Amino acid sequence: MRFQIIYILFVAHFFINPCFSQDNELLSVVERSLDRATKLSIEMAKSLENDTLLPRSYKNNKLVTSDAHWWCSGFFPGVLWYLYEHNPNDELKCYAQNYTERIRKEQFTTDNHDVGFMIYCSFGNGSRLLGLEDYKKVVLQASKSLSTRYDKKIGMIRSWDFNEKDWQYPVIIDNMMNLEMLMWASKEFNNAEFRRIAINHADKTLKEHFRPDYSCCHLVDFDTITGKSRIKQTVQGYADESSWARGQGWALYGYTMMFRETGMMKYLKHAEGIAHFILNHPNLPKDKIPYWDFNDPGIPNIWRDASAAAVIASALIELSQLTGDKKLSKKCIETAIVQIKTLSSSEYLAEPGTNGNFILKHSVGHLPANSEIDVPLTYADYYYVEALMRYKKLAGSLSVKH
Repeated sequence: MRFQIIYILFVAHFFINPCFSQDNELLSVVERSLDRATKLSIEMAKSLENDTLLPRSYKNNKLVTSDAHWWCSGFFPGVLWYLYEHNPNDELKCYAQNYTERIRKEQFTTDNHDVGFMIYCSFGNGSRLLGLEDYKKVVLQASKSLSTRYDKKIGMIRSWDFNEKDWQYPVIIDNMMNLEMLMWASKEFNNAEFRRIAINHADKTLKEHFRPDYSCCHLVDFDTITGKSRIKQTVQGYADESSWARGQGWALYGYTMMFRETGMMKYLKHAEGIAHFILNHPNLPKDKIPYWDFNDPGIPNIWRDASAAAVIASALIELSQLTGDKKLSKKCIETAIVQIKTLSSSEYLAEPGTNGNFILKHSVGHLPANSEIDVPLTYADYYYVEALMRYKKLAGSLSVKH
């Protein structure tokens, strides 16, 4: 019932919210961009049609692929499902089902937290659109698998199993994204344990990962005996004290989602705080595509990260309709619009037949490890297409996603 009330308020807020005015020019940009994304993604699907692999990136004019166990495996099927939702046709549906099936075995994955990314972006979106009980059961099993990584003493889901740098129980901010699968499965299968795990994890992340200004570190390591935090690092960012851009995006998206799913005001307040940090940061460029880390001293002569922009844009669109702060709502939607327009420009949106058939250019994966720098990334495409669809739905062309 509580969720239904939030849903009604969410929809009503859009229709009466003076901070949202339909931008017909942007709607045209959104439609053209979705059509471009469709062309590129169909060509991508055809290129691996007779294989079992999935697209990961594009480097030195060669497509980089992965098997189903790579943490990004669910994103391309998710892109196909969103594009099928945009333009339902048999070709997209067939490809979406084909690439989704390639990941089915990962429902039993228990050696990392990314099973949420793998399964919810693929089978979750497929279930949302087709309503297949088989797909729902896969998401249920994946939720059970993810739950095996929860430790009651620590109150969190363990992210990684490797113990680099003397870690005992590492938890990364990315893990907030995988809680959505647990929240969905909790409602769909009336499983209170999934909900309890997700809320406990979100609560302790809120307490341990964040600084007074609402920025977050990437990783917190916990003592397995006491359950207390012992190390705080930003592994994929510039420095432990810096604000890695995609990590801030994961945080914003995660707490916005947790408020939507629970109605708990502490999550909304936290999401608003993260939004204020991002939106008001002096190093956020005018085109709203963040540098890979907000605190890299090389700014402005460093890499931008389209993947961070896509995650943030998608989250800002949703937060703009959930917050009761009209000023913040206006700033959220205005920033997301700038991000969409920038990402949809020739600087970032690929032409057909280029970029290895990925949609966006200029993302940064793991710069400190010299990995995936200024390349297309499959999760950048996923959250970009999601942001386009969220804006399209808010503008009234489709029903609201949730």
